[in-house]
Amino acid sequence: MPLLTGKATPEGTTRFRDRAVRDRRLPLEHFRPAPGKLWVSSLGLGTYIGPPDAVTDLAVQESATVCLTSGRVNVLDTAINYRYQRAERSLGRGLAQLVERGEVARDEVFVASKNGYLAPDAESKIPPERWVEEELVRPGILDPADIVDHCHAMSPSYLTDQFRRSLDNLGLASLDLLYLHNGPDAQIPVVGREAFLARLEAAFRVFEGFRTQDRLSFYGLATWDCLRARRTDAGYLSLESAVRVARKVGGADHGFRFLQFPFNLVMPEAATLRNQPAGGEVVDLFSAARKLGLGCFTSVPLFQGQLARTGPKRNGLTSAQTALQFARSAPGTLGPLIGQKRSEHLSENLEVAARLPWGAEPFAGLLA
Repeated sequence: MPLLTGKATPEGTTRFRDRAVRDRRLPLEHFRPAPGKLWVSSLGLGTYIGPPDAVTDLAVQESATVCLTSGRVNVLDTAINYRYQRAERSLGRGLAQLVERGEVARDEVFVASKNGYLAPDAESKIPPERWVEEELVRPGILDPADIVDHCHAMSPSYLTDQFRRSLDNLGLASLDLLYLHNGPDAQIPVVGREAFLARLEAAFRVFEGFRTQDRLSFYGLATWDCLRARRTDAGYLSLESAVRVARKVGGADHGFRFLQFPFNLVMPEAATLRNQPAGGEVVDLFSAARKLGLGCFTSVPLFQGQLARTGPKRNGLTSAQTALQFARSAPGTLGPLIGQKRSEHLSENLEVAARLPWGAEPFAGLLA
């Protein structure tokens, strides 16, 4: 099956935004300007949770269809290891069908994936426990010495192989954003910060090569603790140091333009902890990213569902909607990524797009 050509563009994402505002009566503020002069929705679809089975495949595909056709979401986020490569395939099928039917255009949709973790293929005839050895180690794609903590690698040959598989899984000729998946979190505790930065330089060179080939628009870091940690913590990473690596590799026009990290009412450090040097001062992560020219997507807005069940309620919103409204209202964010497959959850969560994001006072009040 031929790969879907094109990529997210300023013209396409503006078209999606304008159609949503005109036809769906959504507030213009639901959409945010992102690096590359793109417009992205302040809610994105995540695809992490679920077993690697056909039922979940269909649920993810239908979720993508509902999100895109609702006009409320044009950000799709996945990873090659999510559901053992099946999450990428589910998203790819959903997007391809909508494009084929003319319900959405490829240049209107921002698609992000991640690589770095070992990702056996659930649909392969090779059992998962043998897949890495037979598919990667024996052909010389992955040196076992490059595997960290039995689960992560970021050598150039491995990242190149994984990127090719991601494009095939998604059915895309070009990807809008590729994250290095928890690279600092996995690698720094094992190899140290300096060795990690050397590995990061090699990885960024690979990603810049993909950009030269017009197969990738941007790259980024999808992280967990490292950017939100205190500067004295062993796993801490300075965002400035990563940007310096990108500038060394790609110059002023480098492709390192996006971050992903947790942010919710239980994990608010990106907005509250001043731990990141930027522009001669030490600021919170959101502020540092803004100063350094990076866009921020956030993960786990519902804290693995706990905030949907027991979180606070504000302004007539449910607990889940309050958590999403809080996350999308953080100063400096592009928006949270939310995994949603059940129709009642889709309806509840997508309703938030019709509301204006909170201003500084209600956001700060709930943060406190």
